Amino acid sequence: MTMLWIMSALLAALAGLLVLAGARRGAGAGEAATVSAAAELSELDRLKARGLLDEAGWTTARAEAGRRILSAQREMEPVRAGRKDRLWVLGGIGAAVAAAVGVYTAVGAPGLPDQAYDSRVDQWATQLDALEAPQIAAVVARVVEERPNDHQALTMLGAARFEAGDPIGAASALRRAVAVRPDDAQSWARLGESLVRANGGEVDGDAEAAFAQALRLDANQLGARFFLGEAALARGDVVRVREMWLPLIAALDPTDPRRVDLEARLPAAGAAR
Repeated sequence: MTMLWIMSALLAALAGLLVLAGARRGAGAGEAATVSAAAELSELDRLKARGLLDEAGWTTARAEAGRRILSAQREMEPVRAGRKDRLWVLGGIGAAVAAAVGVYTAVGAPGLPDQAYDSRVDQWATQLDALEAPQIAAVVARVVEERPNDHQALTMLGAARFEAGDPIGAASALRRAVAVRPDDAQSWARLGESLVRANGGEVDGDAEAAFAQALRLDANQLGARFFLGEAALARGDVVRVREMWLPLIAALDPTDPRRVDLEARLPAAGAAR
């Protein structure tokens, strides 16, 4: 928050300088118009003296030039910005910002946690049935802070963050979960899926290792089979694709669209030899 006040001060100072610069430009323009009109009056007098301008024309032209001089002077009158004016403006801005920072430091107590957010989390904890995924994640994160080695809380946090669209946060929680219980196949599979989501849908080396560990612990982790099959398909490893997907296809209902999709992709995998 202190940085916000500093940036506000700099922006305010810049705005003050721009205003002063604009005022000086306006003053310069008014002065230039006055000088131009005065030169025009002298030229009119010379033309009349040489007989090149009659009395009526001279009178009309002088009146018009006089009006321009008065108009320019009216535009110039409010402007009184000089070097000292800039110093006063900047000094006033600096004093105002310093006072604001002082008041915030005394009353706002920078550095303390957001009490309003903590209160909302407390309220959410009393109405779990009505919460959305980001709110559930916030409540479970509070539990994890109190019980950092609670495997169930860590897996719930990973699932909530995944549903909330935070795959990186989900992977972080699930890494902690498998560190607490490295024999939990489902947590390994969920970790791999979070890594895939965080990587834009690509099964990278870390995700593949997580899925492989899930299958080593439990051969019935069908989600892990699907993603390992995708990785093998991307490499053109047909044998591995069939090894991963055939048990998965057999486990799915014949009318399941996912089974139909996998069956349709198997021939393409076979043709990729």
